Amino acid sequence: MMKRAFTTPSKAVVALVTLLAALLASALPAHAAAWSSSDKFGTWSNGGYTVRNDVWGGGAGPQSIWANSYSNWGVNANHPNTGGVKAYPHSARNVGKRISSLGSLTSNFNVSRPGSGAYTSAYDIWADGSNYEIMLWMNKQGAVGPIGSRQTSASVGGHSWDVYKGSNGSNAVFSFVRTGNTNSGSVDIKAVLNWIRSQGWMGDATVAEVQFGFEITSSSGGLNFTSNSYSVNYS
Repeated sequence: MMKRAFTTPSKAVVALVTLLAALLASALPAHAAAWSSSDKFGTWSNGGYTVRNDVWGGGAGPQSIWANSYSNWGVNANHPNTGGVKAYPHSARNVGKRISSLGSLTSNFNVSRPGSGAYTSAYDIWADGSNYEIMLWMNKQGAVGPIGSRQTSASVGGHSWDVYKGSNGSNAVFSFVRTGNTNSGSVDIKAVLNWIRSQGWMGDATVAEVQFGFEITSSSGGLNFTSNSYSVNYS
């Protein structure tokens, strides 16, 4: 008996199958995030971290936050093109140890961010309650600037910075502004804290929360900010 030769599908059949698959996929509902909120101070706890929408500034517009985990989250923010920080959506981990008792304190991050608006992707680290605020600006966009005056430059914690020192009226603020923007990397936070101590600006303070997120001044029209991954590790 003669065997029938195998024939490949025609281009028309392949095209039809591809079209049907695409239509089926578009008809399926999108995967919902594990948590979302449009509340100004919406908060979610996950994996020992706290994710916050944190729309705290005057004149802010609407902002919604979503999260699949403490590591993977994002916001759509529509803040007007006016001065002043409007929001700091972030994910935070509490440390609760003195600097000298830390064997290590490091963090990793990876973000996707818009090419317009005015904002920073930044760590906000609190020590001795709210007495000391240490900001690490990993990138900046638009008309934004740190509190205080520039003191010096420093290469510490795995990055090169312009270092600013000032006060917001309630607490001391030390801002480390990276000399070149980056959307991903790791930071040796303990090394940064020890550098601040070496300047005599702060004692053996207790590290409270290590926060990471987007400090947004303006995002007119609605812009998307995403933390693809983020973690804080200490011993």
